[in-house]
Amino acid sequence: MQRKVTAKTLTILLMLVSFISFGKDDVQGKGETKEGRKKVVSEYVKHHNLDSHDFSLFSYTGDDGEHHYVGFPLPVILWSDGLHVFPSSKFHHGEEVVESDGKYFALHHSKIYETDANGTLKYDEEHGDHPTNAMPLDLSITKNVFMIIITGLLMFFLFRSLGKSYDKNGGIATGAGRFFEPIVLYIRDEIAIPNIGEKKYVKYMPFLLTVFFFVWFLNLFGLTPLGINVTGNIAITLSLALFTFFLTNFTGTKDYWKHIFDPLGDSMPWIAKIPLYIILIPIEILGIFIKPFALLIRLYANMQAGHIVLGSLIGLIYIFQNWIGGPLSFGLSFAISLIELLVALLQAYIFTMLSALYFGFASEEHSHEEAH
Repeated sequence: MQRKVTAKTLTILLMLVSFISFGKDDVQGKGETKEGRKKVVSEYVKHHNLDSHDFSLFSYTGDDGEHHYVGFPLPVILWSDGLHVFPSSKFHHGEEVVESDGKYFALHHSKIYETDANGTLKYDEEHGDHPTNAMPLDLSITKNVFMIIITGLLMFFLFRSLGKSYDKNGGIATGAGRFFEPIVLYIRDEIAIPNIGEKKYVKYMPFLLTVFFFVWFLNLFGLTPLGINVTGNIAITLSLALFTFFLTNFTGTKDYWKHIFDPLGDSMPWIAKIPLYIILIPIEILGIFIKPFALLIRLYANMQAGHIVLGSLIGLIYIFQNWIGGPLSFGLSFAISLIELLVALLQAYIFTMLSALYFGFASEEHSHEEAH
């Protein structure tokens, strides 16, 4: 327990370093007033939650007056009349134009645009901050993609070692497997079997275990000062929800589809059912899409809101700049960060539970009369 608290304290202190560095170096003059400092924090929190083409831990201004960033670049992979590959460090955090095989690219708010040698960006008249330049097909390894790969490899080696320990020790887990084995059994006994049933739960277990640990690990990585917000990216949560959507509907039994298109069964004559079906069938069809939509919005909104709240609370230290507001903001940030540890696990649990519930609806078999 002491090690967990110490690690969490170190994480928050590193995040504080990030805010302090940003405030001192990027807004000299603008951050002299409270309104200016509020703008600084707002901009930094938005930037911290965005995906990017590099990892930036913090920045500082050296004795030579030059601005330095501490972090590491990631590979940029673009397709624009051919393949273009180069490290993101060439952009110098959006300050320079990159030339590749006669094409010029500029980085603006974490997005890459095609431009000229001078880095000219043409803006929309109605939305002045949105360039109208053509955008190449971006296949880059961004920090979100990088963390997805890291999480996938972590899960692979972790559960591969767990499986090996089962084989060597007669079904007894060793090492880190002792911690994860009860979680696997809980997902099987308390989520999969009760919601899907003992006959059909096995074929859904690989997905349920994968999505639970995938979301949980990424949520935990999101609490580090690396600026990772994978599950706060709606494209990621949409992809996860689509997996649940396709598995639910592609494995659905005839009773599942009959319930959607014939919800009343044989309880009354067809003539009497027609007026009701004008309302019921569209509702049932709409429900097919509402369920995965609720999954993606719930995970996205909770994780994005958590990052914004935590970042804003830490930013209050920079805004107040006094001995009263600073410690209060730090204490509240620390308390919220501990709650976020619980939320990280809870959101993984909810996503897995609801997915299992939808799978149970799809795999249920019964006579239509019994259902009503």
